[in-house]
Amino acid sequence: MRHLRAAVLAALSLIPTVCPAPAADVTLTSRDGTVEVEGDLLGYDGEFYRVDTVYGVLTVDGSGVVCEGPGCPDLTAFVARFTFSGARTMGEVLLPSLVEAFAARAGYLVERQIIDDTHFAYILTDQTTGAKAAEIGFRVTSTEEGFADLLANETDIVLSTRPVNATEVRLAREAGLGDLSDPRRSKILALDAMAVIVSAENPMQGLTLSQIARIFSGEIADWSDLGGPEAPIAVHLRGEDSGLAQAFDARLLAPREKAAAEGTIRHDSNRELADAVADDPLAIGIAPYSETGNARVLDIYGTCGMVSVLDELTVKTEDYPLTLPLFVYTPARRLPLLAREFLKFARSPAAQYVVSRANFVDLRLYRVPVAEQGHRLVNAIAEAGDEIMLDELQRLVRAMEGTERLTLSFRFEPGGTQLDAQSRSNVEVLAQQIESGQFDYRPLIFVGFSDSEGPADGNERLSGRRAAAVRDAVLDAAPTADRDKLVISVDAFGEAMPMACDDAEWGREINRRVEVWTTQR
Repeated sequence: MRHLRAAVLAALSLIPTVCPAPAADVTLTSRDGTVEVEGDLLGYDGEFYRVDTVYGVLTVDGSGVVCEGPGCPDLTAFVARFTFSGARTMGEVLLPSLVEAFAARAGYLVERQIIDDTHFAYILTDQTTGAKAAEIGFRVTSTEEGFADLLANETDIVLSTRPVNATEVRLAREAGLGDLSDPRRSKILALDAMAVIVSAENPMQGLTLSQIARIFSGEIADWSDLGGPEAPIAVHLRGEDSGLAQAFDARLLAPREKAAAEGTIRHDSNRELADAVADDPLAIGIAPYSETGNARVLDIYGTCGMVSVLDELTVKTEDYPLTLPLFVYTPARRLPLLAREFLKFARSPAAQYVVSRANFVDLRLYRVPVAEQGHRLVNAIAEAGDEIMLDELQRLVRAMEGTERLTLSFRFEPGGTQLDAQSRSNVEVLAQQIESGQFDYRPLIFVGFSDSEGPADGNERLSGRRAAAVRDAVLDAAPTADRDKLVISVDAFGEAMPMACDDAEWGREINRRVEVWTTQR
């Protein structure tokens, strides 16, 4: 009780003036009667009250107070209520699949209630008692709408197919929702990618990123400019408020100071877009890898001749340049316990099987033997610069012998040394595996690579420092791991094994990476 009184009094002491109190719907009184807080009840998560008072929003431990007033919840029949809002890509299939799997594992009966075209809810009921345990609401529209709902206090969790933008970060901070750019405010539940799609009847096999940007900005408007027939190109994108369209603009168009062409055909759903492209031999579109339908996916060509193929492995390792992590964003406030348990479950190995069945790329770790990495070795030889000597390539091959590459890589934000969002997620994934004992007494080698900008010896040293930094980040995230059972080392090969062409910034970003190798079982 002393802790509660001290916490409340400390909060009150920060308020320089006292304004007239609004009509309160709850009064929270400490059990010894010495502290009283009045205000409008914003939420109760089964453990804590969140109350809007004249002193600001306070969070109070329910075990230390008595609640009085018309807004007080029935503590004997508490129902966890929380909502998701945002990307249709996530809300239509991925999250419902995860909710149903979570309910089954936790012993709840689950009922889905359709409200309208964009709203539905899940009702979770205890199988033993028959008591309602949770109401989970969904509004599936777009990433942009999800963040707007959060800012309006109309949802608890945002479903997003892109990172939060600067404007949303600023508005959320002003609304008292915390710093949404803080890595603790977001989690990646699954992976997807932006696929460049055409009809199966279209003979095109691949395009460079520059060509893609020029097509979607209208600079290339006829297939004859790409070696095809003389016919106009029909360009298809999702609606402007779609996270997919916004991610495409941010990743491909805006960096080249381009914008989508005025004649772009916009679609409300991924399925509608994929069907339209599949039915038109003159069409091209951007769709999620998870929803390409009957359309055909083009490869990404590098100007040096290297090819980036879109598949599950290249998405997991970020070797494909247009990967698309799928985020949930939460504000800086407590969610109900059941909501927190669900979000923890959604990152678990059991949940990731569900992610895969829902046709998304899961976060599970796989191991790729050297025998399946022939194209990487070919690239290492074919694209080796003048400064990469034969003895360095031989050292690389000897180091790879008998190892397996884990299907995660660590890459960095453009122009910086901070890990990107997918890599920060990979830190957690690998740390959890280490803490569970999956790599006890098995060597883990953090291997750094770089682009070819600058001298080769300097790049090798830089890639070694990055590998050491990633190793340290993973170990810091695994505090319960038994250090005596870990066999961890660092190696670096600089620019010796490029994954993409170094003559473009996107290729250099892909080549600046840290991989993790382990020994074959």
